[in-house]
Amino acid sequence: MSSVSGDNAILVLTNLPDTSSAEKLAELLISEHLAACINIQAPCTSMYKWQGKFEKVHEIPMIIKTTQSHYPSLQATILKHHPNELPEIICVTIADGLPAYLAWISEIDQKN
Repeated sequence: MSSVSGDNAILVLTNLPDTSSAEKLAELLISEHLAACINIQAPCTSMYKWQGKFEKVHEIPMIIKTTQSHYPSLQATILKHHPNELPEIICVTIADGLPAYLAWISEIDQKN
């Protein structure tokens, strides 16, 4: 495995209801130095049961690259600005990757 000094890089996954709100959230997270990079994906269809009712909605997935130390603030910011009552927020540890890219993600720690 690659070893990156400093914080561990993570991916945070969430979905927004439309491209405009996804772009606004991405700009906020990057400008606040809570994320190094955010991929706004093509629309997808999500199906789930919510409060006893079957739901089928179109959403915009986001892949957020950040560090473990930024996760609490990033999660709080998503919760504050997300329109859903219970938004999907999933954190995934990056086990390995291109060392230079992982180091670049960790550079957001130096910007605070």
